[in-house]
Amino acid sequence: MLKEKLKEIEEKYSQIEAQLSDPNIINDMEKYKNLSGELKKLTPIVEKAKEYNELLKQIEENEELLEDEELKELAKEELKTLKERLPELEKEIKLLLLPKDEADEKDVILEIRAGTGGEEAALFAADLFRMYSRFAEKKGFKVEVLSKSLSDTGGIKEIVAEIKGKGAYSLFKHESGTHRVQRIPITESQGRIHTSAATVAVLPEAEDIDVEIKPEDLRIDVFRASGHGGQHVNTTDSAVRITHLPTGIVVSCQDEKSQLKNKEKAMKILKSRLYDFYRRQKEEEIAQQRRSQIGSGDRSERIRTYNFPQGRVTDHRINLTLYKLDSIMEGELDELIEALIVDEQARKLKESGM
Repeated sequence: MLKEKLKEIEEKYSQIEAQLSDPNIINDMEKYKNLSGELKKLTPIVEKAKEYNELLKQIEENEELLEDEELKELAKEELKTLKERLPELEKEIKLLLLPKDEADEKDVILEIRAGTGGEEAALFAADLFRMYSRFAEKKGFKVEVLSKSLSDTGGIKEIVAEIKGKGAYSLFKHESGTHRVQRIPITESQGRIHTSAATVAVLPEAEDIDVEIKPEDLRIDVFRASGHGGQHVNTTDSAVRITHLPTGIVVSCQDEKSQLKNKEKAMKILKSRLYDFYRRQKEEEIAQQRRSQIGSGDRSERIRTYNFPQGRVTDHRINLTLYKLDSIMEGELDELIEALIVDEQARKLKESGM
């Protein structure tokens, strides 16, 4: 089955190569661009297919040499190495054949909100934002705050940020959900451990071609921005609230002094929320049976616990516990994220029947 699939792809690759040499195609820039993009996507699979076919050929040749008394032992040793490589290579190819998430290469809109736990939840939300910012910086991504609301002690009630960088969504997408913290709050005089929570939403940032927003579908309200305790931060109606009437999605932005800048930021957030909304709706239609946290990004479910007294972080979706809380809170998320990606790949392979 795998050999047949690879043969089909190799034939398609050769056909596209031939088309790209056709003068009629070369003169049609749009068609040439689309075919070049398709060729680029197929190239890694074709390269692995060549390696796979060569490996099968070597296995066949060495099996024939087992009949030769002089070369028998050498062939047996070579055959062992080749057959050990075969399942690894097959898995690599199957992963390449899995349908790609079209959003993986996109930038990210990250939303963090304090949940249950009052002021301690707001402080935890601030810790999460710092953790993700550190991780993003280590990956060479750029982080820009689009909107924020602070608590009285400097915690975060709500923050929306843009994370820009190739492949940002592929790394952040499994972070959507409820994050729980267990620790002694700074306000706790008895030394008791409290449990608080914050929710994280990770949205692929939408481009203009991804979402069509009709002006008549929007209600835009302007109002005076206010800071902590209700005091006015400026005297003009610079804050903007945009309501998308068909879906009821509401976005507010008041961080900038300029109404125009607030509107631009609000529109950016709205586009990403709508893109995420329609994308999830489509996924539900295609596969209603898929309800796992990874992939669905269900933000109602508790996905991770950060236990400070024990110095551990537990991801409940994959039953992974790491006693590396300090380094994780400093943005060292690679081990967690890689484990989630591997788990997702295994699930997709199982679902695909490959």
